[in-house]
Amino acid sequence: MATTAAARALAGARPVPYWLDQPDAPAPLPALAAQTPADLAVVGGGFTGLWTALLAKELDPSVDVVLVEGRRVAWAGSGRNGGFCSASITHGLGNGLDRFPDEIATLDRLGRRNLDEIEKTVARYGIGCDFARTGELAVATQDWQLAGLRETAAAARELGAEVELLDAAAVRAEVDSPTYRGGLWDRGACAILDPARLAWGLRRACLEAGVRIYEHTPVTSIGEEPGAPGRGRLVLRAPGGAVLARRVALGTGAFAPLLRRLRYYLVPVYDYVLMTEPLSASQLAAIGWRHRQGIGDSGNQFHYYRLTSGNRILWGGYDAVYHYGSKISAAADQRPATFARLAEHFFQTFPQLAGLSFTHTWGGVIDTCSRFSAFFGTARGGRLAYAAGYTGLGVGASRFGARVVLDLLAAEPTELTELKMVGAKPIPFPPEPLRSAGIQLTCWSLAQADRRDGRRNLWLRSLDRLGLGFDS
Repeated sequence: MATTAAARALAGARPVPYWLDQPDAPAPLPALAAQTPADLAVVGGGFTGLWTALLAKELDPSVDVVLVEGRRVAWAGSGRNGGFCSASITHGLGNGLDRFPDEIATLDRLGRRNLDEIEKTVARYGIGCDFARTGELAVATQDWQLAGLRETAAAARELGAEVELLDAAAVRAEVDSPTYRGGLWDRGACAILDPARLAWGLRRACLEAGVRIYEHTPVTSIGEEPGAPGRGRLVLRAPGGAVLARRVALGTGAFAPLLRRLRYYLVPVYDYVLMTEPLSASQLAAIGWRHRQGIGDSGNQFHYYRLTSGNRILWGGYDAVYHYGSKISAAADQRPATFARLAEHFFQTFPQLAGLSFTHTWGGVIDTCSRFSAFFGTARGGRLAYAAGYTGLGVGASRFGARVVLDLLAAEPTELTELKMVGAKPIPFPPEPLRSAGIQLTCWSLAQADRRDGRRNLWLRSLDRLGLGFDS
């Protein structure tokens, strides 16, 4: 049950993603209505697909690229996220150290270079997505979280990162919340942006480069061209036609995989977000936030939040909801109980903003895998490649994923294809009902750990020993 204040703040909110609710969104492109050939077919109009198509054209302008999207470009996770464009390609430094300790220096370097390249691309193509290299502020709201911030700071400094540990007074001088006990500001590792406008800008750049994009074109199956099994073109069938492609890149995220093996590695987890009305000058002054960093707190159940260019606050996270059988439905995009909880947490964090209203509520699915960072692979004799499993940090890492996919399709060893991160797969999830039971037990255990000063129970410690290491 929402408190009166939370209910009042949510009363007028529109149940749609704020980023996609913009009057100058691009007009839809026609659906595929015939059979067409392609050198490269890209499935999925999110960040992975858009980056793959654009990078392919940049590498070789003569290559014929077709991109097909089942709904609209950026309709799914790419238009519903918080707009944090992180340099991390391992879902944070801690996760990377746990899983890829021997190559973390390389992965950190590649991730920071990847963010630099995104910034250059935004400038080169004139993409107006409010890109701002603000860095990211991790805040501790409980004393037990401070040790983790110190450990992360030490590891980041060893890799040459510009990070600053902040005590309670210093972090509150940056952003004023009575809940803050300390913080860690990584100044160069994150940008904030409007994710829908980034996707729409990449869409425009693709079209200008000659990529053929078909929206409202769901691919229903991928088969072989008759007469040349294992050697000919792949056939991507859609309701209105088909694409016959020499190479295929899959970037479909959490949605029903066209490659059967992916269903064992991915689970769709719902994440929920609120957007406030614009803050007045006095409201903004009451919380500070002069440097406009993206912020995340340090609990297992965590919040992420940031300012928009129009001084709204996006506030999301905390609940991560899995539906039995990996079900995805439009009805699950709205979850009033979670919105009420998020609103209550917002006003606990910023009591000086009492009376502020929320204008938008929405949810969407994250493609989660057991190692929390993207994994990669090929199929159909190397003619198909995929990237999936970003687990919420795909805005930046998707460009890296696209480079990996193109390198895999080229079938020549590169620095990227030789990475353990690229060659190894995450541990698969069990089938139902064990899948749902394990996820629910993990969520409950993480909440318990937050209430017990971070102490992990037997279940979480067992997962740690198995290399699953659920920590967010």
